[in-house]
Amino acid sequence: MSDSRRPEAHGRGAQIEPPNRFGQSRAVPDLEHVELDEEYLEELRSLPTQYLPDASRSIISENDSPDIPFRYSLNPYRGCLHGCAYCYARPTHEYLGLNAGLDFETKIFVKERAPELFRDWLARNEYQPEVIASSGVTDCYQPAEKQYELTRRCLQVALEARQPVGVITKNALIARDVELLSELAQLNLIHVTLSITTLDGDLARDLEPRTSTPEARLRAVQKLRQAGIRAGVMIAPIIPGLNDSEIPAILKAAAEAGAVSASHVLLRLPLAVKPVFLDWLERNRPELRERVESRQRACRDGHLSNSEFGSRMRGSGPLADQIHQTFQVFARRYGLDQRPEPLDLSSFRPPRSSSGQLRLF
Repeated sequence: MSDSRRPEAHGRGAQIEPPNRFGQSRAVPDLEHVELDEEYLEELRSLPTQYLPDASRSIISENDSPDIPFRYSLNPYRGCLHGCAYCYARPTHEYLGLNAGLDFETKIFVKERAPELFRDWLARNEYQPEVIASSGVTDCYQPAEKQYELTRRCLQVALEARQPVGVITKNALIARDVELLSELAQLNLIHVTLSITTLDGDLARDLEPRTSTPEARLRAVQKLRQAGIRAGVMIAPIIPGLNDSEIPAILKAAAEAGAVSASHVLLRLPLAVKPVFLDWLERNRPELRERVESRQRACRDGHLSNSEFGSRMRGSGPLADQIHQTFQVFARRYGLDQRPEPLDLSSFRPPRSSSGQLRLF
C-alpha cells in the first residue's frame, strides 16, 4: 500500500475520489502506517451507503439542450447507488461539495418532499403540459426507491393530474409498480425505457455493480409489455471496444422480451467521469484499456469526450458511423426502429396543490 491508494471498496463501481473541480483543497489518504491493521482496512473496504435529506425546494429540472428530447425532468434522488463507472451524472455531486467517485454512489440525497413538490409544480397557473422525464439525471428506480417510494408516489400524482411521463431506468424494481404504470398506460400517459448495457452478467456486475442483472431487466420489459405498457430499451452506453459487438444480441433479446422500440447512446466521459472510468478499465479490463481508449478517441475527434451538441450522444467519424449503422440495421431487423407514439397531453387536469388551494383559472 505504498502508493497510498485506499483498499478496494466492496461492490462499488468507482474506487477513487477525484478532486472536486470547485474545491480549493484535496485530502489524500496516507495508509502507510496502517497497512498491517486488517480490521481498519476492512472498514474502508465495507464503505457504507448514507441516505441524506435533501431540502430542495424544487423537484423539476429544465434543460434547453437541442439533443435531449425533453424539456423537464423529475429527479427524486441525487447520487446513485447503482455505481455505474461510466455514469455521466457523476459530476453533479461536485455542486454539493463532494466528489464524483465514491461519494456519488455512497452519499445519496433523498428529496423526501418530492411528491408534494411535484404536485405544487403541476398546480401552477402558468404550467402548460409537456411530457416530463423521470429521471433525467440519476436513476429514479435505484435501490433507494425500494425504501422511500418517492418515484411511485410521484407517478400517483401524475395519474391524478393526467400528466404524461417518460421513465428510464436500469432497475427491474420498476416492475413493482406495474399496476400503477398500467393505469397510466391505459390513458396513454406513460412510456418506459429499460437501459441495457450488456448481456454479459460478469461485465454488468463489474461495470454497474448494483444494477439489476441484464436478465432481470429483460424480464421487467416482458412483464410491463404483458400489462399493456409501452416499454422499450436503450443500449447505453455503447462503449467502443467493450460492448459494441453486443448490439445485435441485445436488440434481439429486447425484441424477444416484447420491447416496442430501441435507442442508443455512445459513451460520454465528461469532466470527472473520465478518471473514474479509466481507473475502472485499468482495474477490471486492463487487457482492453488500449483498445477501448483508442476506439473511443476514434469516435470523439481524437479526444475521450466531446460535449458538442449534436455529436456528444452518437460521436463522429467512420467508427461512430459504423456503430450507428449497425444499430439501425438490427433495430430494423427486429422491429425496434419505430418511434413511440406521442403521449396524450390533452387530458391534463391540474392537481390540487399540497396546501389544498385550488387554481384560480
